[in-house]
Amino acid sequence: MSAPFYITTPIYYVNARPHLGHAYPTVCADVINRYHQMVTEETFFLTGTDEHGDKIMRAARKEGLTPRAYVDKISALFRQLWPQLNIANDDFIRTTDARHITVVKSILQTIYDQGDIYFSEYEGKYCFGCERFYTERELVDGKCPDHDVEPETIKESNYFFKMSKYQQWLIDHIKANPDMIRPERYRNEVLAFLREPLDDLCISRPKSRIKWGITLPFDKDYVTYVWFDALINYISALDFPAGDKFKTYWPVVQHIVAKDILKPHGIYWPIMLKAAGLPIYQHLNVHGYWNVDQSKMSKTIGNVVEPLQLKNIYGLDAFRYFLMREMVFGLDSSFNEEALVLRTNTDLANDLGNLFSRVVTMVHKYFKGVVPVIDPLIEQELSLGLSEKAAQTVAGYQHAMSRFAFHKAMTVTWEFINQMNKYIDVTAPWTLAKNKSSRPQLQVVLYNLLEGLRVIAGLVYPVM
Repeated sequence: MSAPFYITTPIYYVNARPHLGHAYPTVCADVINRYHQMVTEETFFLTGTDEHGDKIMRAARKEGLTPRAYVDKISALFRQLWPQLNIANDDFIRTTDARHITVVKSILQTIYDQGDIYFSEYEGKYCFGCERFYTERELVDGKCPDHDVEPETIKESNYFFKMSKYQQWLIDHIKANPDMIRPERYRNEVLAFLREPLDDLCISRPKSRIKWGITLPFDKDYVTYVWFDALINYISALDFPAGDKFKTYWPVVQHIVAKDILKPHGIYWPIMLKAAGLPIYQHLNVHGYWNVDQSKMSKTIGNVVEPLQLKNIYGLDAFRYFLMREMVFGLDSSFNEEALVLRTNTDLANDLGNLFSRVVTMVHKYFKGVVPVIDPLIEQELSLGLSEKAAQTVAGYQHAMSRFAFHKAMTVTWEFINQMNKYIDVTAPWTLAKNKSSRPQLQVVLYNLLEGLRVIAGLVYPVM
């Protein structure tokens, strides 16, 4: 019996409309989920929206809406977008859902009761854009690295989570599980950060400053820090603690995140799980940025790419294929429409489309759509290594998919497509069709080509 498979995207913060930076990891999750369904594994695919915090209050105020009305509006945009991109998630979690709030309070109470949360006064540099305190070593020229602004100095009393208590445990755990954070460069980045003393995490905000959040179960005057709240979605969607989905899927969970949220997922989340007495996730799969005009895609800069615009102009399959083929998972990639057009014309129209068109046309022309039973002796003579190449392609594809190397999976698929096109040129079915005596050879050639198309159809299915 095959093992179950659980894949999650980040839950997307609803202070902005969905763009390419949101579409990419969600398409990745859909592709890997479809792949695991194809190999008959029981799967669960989660995405959703992150809806609390100061940025939401500000965004709602700017639009003249209550926070609740605002998050309902923007969350709906995400929920409505995914089916239009052929994304088939099993669940859509919102951090304003009652089921999520209940689990957050339960985890907080558990960690508080065991003495890992304490109350203290703190003064530090706070970035309102990130909604978190920064240490001096995290700043770049005294500024927030994501928003390029100097954080404000804030002094207030808050609740703190004893992350420092678990620092050595986390270092040991990552070293003992070298594949836990991948690609390797991000594992190394987390370990480099952990070489410095780890500060305890401020996990509350006073209601005198922020009211839009989950109230702490042990102090009604404070709400939960948005990151401590948001990360718990990965288990609240599984009906934690006693649900069958939690028992089935949590032991095999795989997260997909962008590199800008590596620290919360690579440090906060495993320590939160350890403190709560829960198993740590299997893999954290970290992807890079889509850059536009040499800059990270950002609403602030104004260089966001709308997924639906691209899908409506170039077609959904071309859009999804481009995302999976163009970006090396883990590295940054530059987006431009010229590259999308080139991939569509070269890979999809010329290579894939032309291959299918040629083969299907010949099958209808020479055999009215049905190739008769072939002679095994002639098959051995005319295979020309095509079946061996198909087996190698499937093996390479599976290895790439297991590493979330989607571009490599597509590369090996297209190498086989090129091999198929060469097979046509070498065997020349149109020449074989001219002589009745060559009919058995023609049957073998077209049978092999149809088998090749069947293999290719399976390999491209998760993407297109």
